[in-house]
Amino acid sequence: MNIEELYKFCLAKKGVSAHFPFDEDTLVFKVGKKMFVLTTLSNWEKKSAVINLKCNPEKALNLRAKYEAISPGWHMNKKHWNTIGFNRDVSDKIICELIDHSYELVIKSLTKSDQQKIANSQQNYSQIL
Repeated sequence: MNIEELYKFCLAKKGVSAHFPFDEDTLVFKVGKKMFVLTTLSNWEKKSAVINLKCNPEKALNLRAKYEAISPGWHMNKKHWNTIGFNRDVSDKIICELIDHSYELVIKSLTKSDQQKIANSQQNYSQIL
């Protein structure tokens, strides 16, 4: 997976928007104003890409034990976030499943009203950063 594929995969989900809230290097994908994916563009350029994903705490521990490329979330709440390195021992398929898991966790944390708005929305594929 490359940064363009990650970008398209995340933005294809309902209610998702892309932002640079911290600096010009940290790309954040949000749903309902809450983050579910963070990545640093300069790491992609250096061929050392990683992403931070929200994760169920028990699942997070199991993933860290199973995969060398998965560690506690860097600069995040270590209980609820994982950092995942690309091009190591985690396949793109598993990474996509973990992005989906992060998205679902955030959706479930939203108010019922916000969840309904997202469910009824149409995704905007032409969104501009």
